[in-house]
Amino acid sequence: MIGNSFRTPYLALSIAASLLALPAPARSQQAAPSPSSAPRDGENVADVRALSDAIRELQSQVQILHSQLSELRSEQDQARAEARDLRIELSLTRARFAPGTSPAYQPVSSSTLHAPLWPSSSVSPAEPTPAAPAQQQPTADRLGKLEEDQQLTDAKLNDQYQTKVESGSKYRLRLSGMVLLNMFSNRGAGVDNQDFPTLALEPQPLDSPGSFGGSLRQSQIGVQVFGPDIAGAHTSADVNFDFAGGFPDTPYGTSTGLVRLRTGTVRLDWAHTSLVAGQDHLFFAPLAPTSLASLAIPALANAGNLWSWTPQVRLEHRVPLSDSSSLLFQGGILDSFTGDSPSDYYRAATAGEKSGQPAYASRIAWSHRFFGQDLTAGFGGYYARQNWGFNRNVDGWAGTTDLTVPLGHFFEWTGEFYRGRAVGGIGGGIEQSIVLTGPLTDPATRLFGLNSMGGWTQLKFKPKPKFEVNGAFGQDNPFANQINLFSANPSYYDSFVSRNRSSFVNFIYQPRSDVLFSIEYRRIRTFIFGGDSPDANHVNFSLGYLF
Repeated sequence: MIGNSFRTPYLALSIAASLLALPAPARSQQAAPSPSSAPRDGENVADVRALSDAIRELQSQVQILHSQLSELRSEQDQARAEARDLRIELSLTRARFAPGTSPAYQPVSSSTLHAPLWPSSSVSPAEPTPAAPAQQQPTADRLGKLEEDQQLTDAKLNDQYQTKVESGSKYRLRLSGMVLLNMFSNRGAGVDNQDFPTLALEPQPLDSPGSFGGSLRQSQIGVQVFGPDIAGAHTSADVNFDFAGGFPDTPYGTSTGLVRLRTGTVRLDWAHTSLVAGQDHLFFAPLAPTSLASLAIPALANAGNLWSWTPQVRLEHRVPLSDSSSLLFQGGILDSFTGDSPSDYYRAATAGEKSGQPAYASRIAWSHRFFGQDLTAGFGGYYARQNWGFNRNVDGWAGTTDLTVPLGHFFEWTGEFYRGRAVGGIGGGIEQSIVLTGPLTDPATRLFGLNSMGGWTQLKFKPKPKFEVNGAFGQDNPFANQINLFSANPSYYDSFVSRNRSSFVNFIYQPRSDVLFSIEYRRIRTFIFGGDSPDANHVNFSLGYLF
């Protein structure tokens, strides 16, 4: 349409130029008339006047043509701008509904903190298709929405692909992390930890009805390097730290948390197979609830959520079943932790390490695209031999199930459950692994692995990419028959913790890809054998900045 509009004024200009060229030969003929046909003076004056009128008319037409050309240029620029906006809108729509596409924002699942340092246990839901065609929406609203979406998309792309730091070698190095401020208040019973509590404790004489404080020790720093291809595999490595490693014994030490190693891995990734070695999350219990209030340890720890950062070597193999379905096989060996407290400077072997063999674990997971997200069901197993001295061996084991189920475009349900024995070293049994008939140092004392079961579940509501609401509940339950039999000889605590429940609800808002706000309310109730069941209320405000 634009091309046809330009063709008409160009034709008119050509005709005008031809008309302007005609008077010249006419004047030449008038300048040298034949003697027999010389024009009269009146006729010459009339011809000149007519020629002047024709020139003025042509000048007027040329001005009109110039005006039309300016209008056409303006219309062309507007058409180009509209086409650019429509291309952006089309790209965003394709990105939202394309299979396998997931957003950059994944709040905050501790199981994925190593890869970006920003957690989520799930894939966010796709945006719904607008009920009315885009052409019927007001132009200002469409442009505003396109500018907002484009700004968010550009920020996400920059965050994903920008090289943060260049190393001295030829290989790319990236520095990332999060500065996280937590302001918190506790009411009710005392808690085991003020800024990210997991247990409610019986009141002590010096306790107050509540407490208030702030902390930055859950902030994180990560470094990732991308190396050369080896045997057809892409190589990479990463290491991640936070500041929740305890407090120095100095004045004002409460606000100067010690740096702590979280995870660090080396990866070799082929097309369908990966080899991972280092200290990492438990791959047979991969999920964690979404929370900004508890990143130093995963949310709902000691309430059914198995977790540990464990040295391990594992192999992963992915088998595509179709365009929308796949299987994942994982297996590996791990350091056999049992929850023993180390000494200050020297590392002594734990009961699991004294067995002389590693722990073994495996997992199989099936995934299928559903509502533009992954519906995943996984099943895992874990075994660790433990030697508690005097040839007293315990077989620790756990069976796990993890589920991620999209419920339409706005809701998602996730959960993880376990049944095990002597699994205090990986967060089960409320960190209690064994029960004893007497002191551990007495060779006559018999001990048994503590049976337990637990799990957690979470419902996520995400109406917009920038905002989500999460509600979760978890419980860990050691078996009462063993606690009743050996209640006089607790293993780690002053008294047995026979059950622990925790629930929370939070709101997470991300106005930009690098800024996060969250408010969370958490309630904890702990059942102590032979005592009360105190409960505590924890309120947490979080402000995070990703870099």
